[in-house]
Amino acid sequence: MTNLAPTLTLRSGGAMPQVALGTWPMEGDECETAVRSALEVGYRHIDTAENYLNEEPVGKAVRASGLDRSDVFITTKFNRQWHGDAAAGLQACLDRLGMDYVDLALIHWPNPDQDLYVKAWEGLIELQRQGLAKAIGTSNFKATHIDRLITETGVTPEVNQIEMHPYYDRAAERAYHAEQGIITEAWSPLGRDNGLRGEPLVHEIAARHGKSAGQVLVRWSIEVGAATAPKSGNPQRQAENLDVFDFQLSPDEVEALAGLQAGPQADPMMDSDSFGH
Repeated sequence: MTNLAPTLTLRSGGAMPQVALGTWPMEGDECETAVRSALEVGYRHIDTAENYLNEEPVGKAVRASGLDRSDVFITTKFNRQWHGDAAAGLQACLDRLGMDYVDLALIHWPNPDQDLYVKAWEGLIELQRQGLAKAIGTSNFKATHIDRLITETGVTPEVNQIEMHPYYDRAAERAYHAEQGIITEAWSPLGRDNGLRGEPLVHEIAARHGKSAGQVLVRWSIEVGAATAPKSGNPQRQAENLDVFDFQLSPDEVEALAGLQAGPQADPMMDSDSFGH
C-alpha cells in the first residue's frame, strides 16, 4: 500500500505533493532505480535539474512505473547559459526527460553577475502560457532578486527552492515568501553531511514520537509550512521519509530544533550554479 503525501496548492491552481524525492547527486542507473522505488512506495513528486545530469533516468523511471504522466509531479531547473533563451533551456530539459511538459520549472540560480535572470523569468512566463511548464518558480533566489522579478514583470514566482533545515532555518526567507504568496521548498532538509541526524535533541524528539531522526527532520519542514525534498536511494529510507503525516511536532519542539543553529553555516546563496543539491 502506497503512502501519498498531501499537496500544496500552487497559485496557478496545480497541486504539488509536499514531499518530493530529491535526486542530486544520483545519476544513471542509480537514479533510475531510486526513482522507480520511490514511485512504488508512494512518491508523486520528483525533483531533478539540468545540473544534476539525471533528467534522462528520471524520465525513464517515470515511464517504466506504469503511472499516468499526470499522476507524477516533475520539477526541473535550468542553468545560467539559458537565461537569455529560457525556451531553449526548458526544451533541452524536456528532451532529456522525454516529456511534453514539466509541472514546475525553476531558474536554478539567479547568477546576477550576468544580469539575465529577469529575461529568464520573462521566458518562463511565456513557457507557462504555452503549457510547457504548468507552474514556474525560482531556486536559490534572495528577496532582492524576487522583488525585481515582481517589479519588472508583475509575476511572482510560485515556489522558491532554498536550502533549509534546523541548522539553517531560513525564518526571514520563509516570512518573506509567505508575504508574497510563495511556497518555500526545502532542499537538503536533513542537513548537509548528515550532521543533524546525530544531534541529541533530534534523537530525543524522535524517541518521544516513536520515529526516526530523519522523520523528525522531514516533519520539521512540514511543520513550518514548507514543501521538502529529502534525497535517498534506499527504498526503506524513502518510505520512512514519506511516512511523516501521522504525527506532529509541538510548537516547542519546532522552536527547539530551529534553535540548534550549530555554528556558522556555509551560505548556499552563492552567485554560481556550480554547486548542486
